[in-house]
Amino acid sequence: MPEVVCLGIMVADIWARPVDEWPQRGRLGVVAETGIGLGGCAANTAVALARLGVSAAVQGCVGMDGLGDLVIDAVRRDNVDVSGICRTEAANTSTTLIIIDSAGERTFIHCFGANGHIDPAKLDLSAIQKAKILHLGGVLLMPGFDGEPQAEILAAAQATGVTTCVDTAWDDRGVWMTAVGPLLPYTDIFLPSLPEAQELSGRDRPEEAAQAFLDAGVEIVGLKMGPEGSYVRTPEEELRVPAYPVEVVDGSGAGDAFVAGFLYGYLQSWDLERTTRFANALGGIATPAPGTTAGIKDYAQIIDLLETAEPGQWRGR
Repeated sequence: MPEVVCLGIMVADIWARPVDEWPQRGRLGVVAETGIGLGGCAANTAVALARLGVSAAVQGCVGMDGLGDLVIDAVRRDNVDVSGICRTEAANTSTTLIIIDSAGERTFIHCFGANGHIDPAKLDLSAIQKAKILHLGGVLLMPGFDGEPQAEILAAAQATGVTTCVDTAWDDRGVWMTAVGPLLPYTDIFLPSLPEAQELSGRDRPEEAAQAFLDAGVEIVGLKMGPEGSYVRTPEEELRVPAYPVEVVDGSGAGDAFVAGFLYGYLQSWDLERTTRFANALGGIATPAPGTTAGIKDYAQIIDLLETAEPGQWRGR
């Protein structure tokens, strides 16, 4: 059985780079590169975990279309268990148009698609309850499943001893804590980006935002802060860990890679600092290549980056 079940959004990403100026309305702009590939928090995290040697499964929903085939095939190629993926005729596979500038920063145009049709009754609850970790990825991009239905899944997993992890996405609908609030009492590890955490908590400082989530019942809060690294807090400990120097071509998937790195460290029973440094490194490794997972190869690649920055600290697992 999979050690980690990643439940949530699965997306076909269509990207273009570099775009530093939008063309005038009705005009044509030319870019150097375009591509199409795997996206979505649950899928990206599952693939990254699999490349680290973790047994992973993904559960979610895609359409009965060519993009759905693309997403499933991309995940399956990394030996991720895809038996929990449902398909629907009610919507096309979710897509995101990703516009990447010369600095690697992205602008997203997203269609919920099949991610809005995840049916709790069709999830493989047996696989979830036998896993070590349930990761819920892409919260706020699953209308119809966000909120109480997700809280029920998390609560049931926790009740059987499964560690629960939640990662959010940017909310263009403005539902924020209406959807996320019910999840927090059943969330062991909460890993939003800093901007998402600020919107959810109503607090600007990372320390205050993290404390708000701890007060709501979360055990470990990790805030992803891009080039500023990450801030992690528990009731007993807090860390601010810098990012590793990498050449950023495309930041897509960096946050999902951070999550995979954090969960990997958690599975290894590493201490919080080692886990967070590893997560930062994996997030950085995702950025020098276009696409969400193209830059991630294996465990040794991450250790090479860590050893460059911290010689002698990382060769032993």
